[in-house]
Amino acid sequence: MAKIKYIEHNGNQHEIDVANGLSVMEGAVQNDVPGIDADCGGGMACATCHVYVKEDWFNKLPEKAEGEDDMLDQAYEPSSNSRLSCQIIVSDELNGLVVHLPEKQV
Repeated sequence: MAKIKYIEHNGNQHEIDVANGLSVMEGAVQNDVPGIDADCGGGMACATCHVYVKEDWFNKLPEKAEGEDDMLDQAYEPSSNSRLSCQIIVSDELNGLVVHLPEKQV
């Protein structure tokens, strides 16, 4: 289990214990974190679970899945630290992960 901090665009913070094996997106959806829509349910077929990963965590994450960059191109204001939260699988090593949510999902 890992404690993940989700920070909304307006600054509201949600610190949630997410079980290993779930995605960061699933942790948000199961705990009603606003700002992650997850329209495709984690199938990497949309970009509505887009998050910005805090810089000191970005390089600690597994590499992006093939096709993730293509989906991120469709996200609202993607940046160099953008990830799809459905593609980040929670493990003990991610304890303390901080993600920021964009102003909106598209």
